[in-house]
Amino acid sequence: SGRLKDFIIFLIILWTVWMEVFGLAGWSGSGKTTLLKRLIPVLISKGISLSTIKHAHHTFDIDKPGKDSFEHRLAGASEVLITSKTRWALIHENKASEEPTLESLLKKLSVVDLVLLEGFKKESHKKLEVYRASNGKPLLQQKDPNICGIASDIQLDNQAVPVFDLKDVESIARFIVQSSGLLETL
Repeated sequence: SGRLKDFIIFLIILWTVWMEVFGLAGWSGSGKTTLLKRLIPVLISKGISLSTIKHAHHTFDIDKPGKDSFEHRLAGASEVLITSKTRWALIHENKASEEPTLESLLKKLSVVDLVLLEGFKKESHKKLEVYRASNGKPLLQQKDPNICGIASDIQLDNQAVPVFDLKDVESIARFIVQSSGLLETL
């Protein structure tokens, strides 16, 4: 019935709100992906279920020319869902639509304890800045009040937020857990 459908939608929205969101922000080449690859197994080992969302500033394609799914999209399908025994993927064509908001993307995920974001540096969620001196770029933290920590390859003194060695994944994971209000299950 309509009431049951409305109640289910309400529960999904409520669960989505309960998911903690934490981002890694930094200039291109700073090591966000490398750090994220190292953080994921550490956080999972602490009993935290997680998903990730990666923002791309350019067009991308996860499909390959010549594959059936690619041909479906080429023929005009708005969405193509590819499935097998081990995984499934939904490819959605934005076509003339605006880029989806982070909020709308979060609603598409299954409920987990933590969603780690890579990119989305202009959004207003808690973030850890990944900083690499060799990039020659300024710190983002100085202009972004949502950055609550920095992971750097050099020592940074007199910062308004905690600074971590980029290689100290355990400390960074602990910081994310604490900053997100999650409890580690040891």
